[in-house]
Amino acid sequence: MCGFTGFVDSNKKKDKEKIIRQMSEKIIHRGPDGEGYYIDNKVALAHRRLSIVDLAGGAQPMYNEDKKIVIVFNGEIYNHEELRNILKKNGHKFESNCDTEVLIHGYEEWGLEALLKKLVGMFAFIIYDKDKDYICGARDHFGIKPFYYYKNNDNFYFSSEIKSFLGHPNFQKELNEKALKMFLIFQYSVFEETFFKNVYKLKPGHFFTYKNGQLDIQKYFEIDYEKVKKDPSLMEKELSKILEDSIKYHQMSSDVEVGSYLSGGVDSSYVVSVARPNKTFSVGFDMKGFDESLLAKELSNLLKIQNYRKTISADEFFDALPKVEYYTDEPEANLSAVPLFYLSKLASEHVKVVLSGEGSDEMFAGYNEYYEPKILRIYSKIPLIIRRVIRNIVKPFPHFPGQNTLIQYGLPFEERYIGHGSLMESAEANQILCERLKSTETIKDVLKPIYEKIKKRDILTKKMFIDMHFWLPQDILLKADKMTMANSLELRVPLLDINVFNYAKTIPNKYLVCNKETKHIFRKIANKKIPEEWSKRRKLGFPVPFSKWIREEKYYLKVKGLFEQDFTQKFFDQDVILKLLEEHFENKKNNGRKIYNIYAFLIWYQVYFWDYKIV
Repeated sequence: MCGFTGFVDSNKKKDKEKIIRQMSEKIIHRGPDGEGYYIDNKVALAHRRLSIVDLAGGAQPMYNEDKKIVIVFNGEIYNHEELRNILKKNGHKFESNCDTEVLIHGYEEWGLEALLKKLVGMFAFIIYDKDKDYICGARDHFGIKPFYYYKNNDNFYFSSEIKSFLGHPNFQKELNEKALKMFLIFQYSVFEETFFKNVYKLKPGHFFTYKNGQLDIQKYFEIDYEKVKKDPSLMEKELSKILEDSIKYHQMSSDVEVGSYLSGGVDSSYVVSVARPNKTFSVGFDMKGFDESLLAKELSNLLKIQNYRKTISADEFFDALPKVEYYTDEPEANLSAVPLFYLSKLASEHVKVVLSGEGSDEMFAGYNEYYEPKILRIYSKIPLIIRRVIRNIVKPFPHFPGQNTLIQYGLPFEERYIGHGSLMESAEANQILCERLKSTETIKDVLKPIYEKIKKRDILTKKMFIDMHFWLPQDILLKADKMTMANSLELRVPLLDINVFNYAKTIPNKYLVCNKETKHIFRKIANKKIPEEWSKRRKLGFPVPFSKWIREEKYYLKVKGLFEQDFTQKFFDQDVILKLLEEHFENKKNNGRKIYNIYAFLIWYQVYFWDYKIV
């Protein structure tokens, strides 16, 4: 697990060395164990190393035999030994046991696209091919590892994190204000272009080539579903083996100790029950209903595993926010990023690698929203024009049970379901924004290209497809990578594996959501490893008591102080956002999540555009 950065430039070699070192220093947290550089008249590459595999021989940049091919790589290739054996039989010579060298020889043997289709793992990498005189690179199937690039006129930079670009004197740091409205709606950055103008994410499952100033991006992997009729008991047996093999794979590819995160949920509990690490790690809050760490401790005791716990205070939560927003690169309004930061800090004091349960909900239909009660299925069949009228009637009323459902179901499905993390509608975002940033852009405009691909599929498949393209890569996996790497810790997600997905995509819906139970088949498998209380537990997420805290004067005033800053008027209608805060503080409405969205953005803006000191 590491980080890389670099750029293409024809300037003098001496200037390149100074610049690439400045860029590398910005991401030292991703690889404090070592650094390496490659510089010539066209390209500068830097690599930061966190030593996990082949501790003695895995230094990067790495080369092929004649040094005509150079690579910098971030991630883990779990099937590297199998690929190495094939390549050796084909005459390739290896000087190390690390997976990076497998990528080099695999590229030589099969070419980039064919190589990518053979890989099992998480990865982002850059290859400089001197003979072909181009740069190429790729990102893994699901977006577990980040990949950013800056393209502006003749400037082309690339990195594991945006902040490294700040070390290049020609980087033009400009705010992409168009990203803000959809951030308020989704709680994370949804566009290919980031909150920094001309800085883009390479999409999951994509690769690129860059030659003579031309960037060509192509897709090598497409998320799809191919439901297949199977015997339930056979399916359960087959999936169980695939899951256990993946967990063991993710443990084996390491020369250092591997621990595991553990909450009270089924995903991490199952991973721990199979992996049986020596150490597990949990965090919670000192408030009833917001501490799953006690459940984690209980399961660890049952499995006879050492559990390390931390309780996070309100002060610690607020103190960490500038660091969290700095390390995520773009604004992040998922409250769970903060406890994940502390969880990663705790784990990094004991191990270098942790397993986690991300990806299971998206692949096996684990979110509560994936179950639709019969009454709502019936209601959704009422003509849309009638449901719209009902929506408009009930919307102005004070809150009552069922109101949100009537409002939500007054929209067509493609506007009603925008992903697991949605917070508000387009009209609400416009009310919050200042006049200059209001727009006619709607949620439908953002989601239409994705919905077009699955317009003939069933509702459950559509929900899973949307979350696999938005919520998972752009929120869940992003904060997982950034919060762990902020603490120089490698995170592995064995449930989100290409082999697991290739089987999961064939499972009929009735085995995913059954009798009101989400993630049905996965829970059945887990129940053979962990107590039923854990396998049946309803999805909780990572509960954070922010909404309760800001009803206390101390934290209410903290948020209010930022909302009243002069620069806040550049983005928001101050009267509107202060009213949201007052209504919440006086317990008239629960506006906590909307307030946090605004607050998180303003802190991020301070960090990156006011040079706010994070330490």
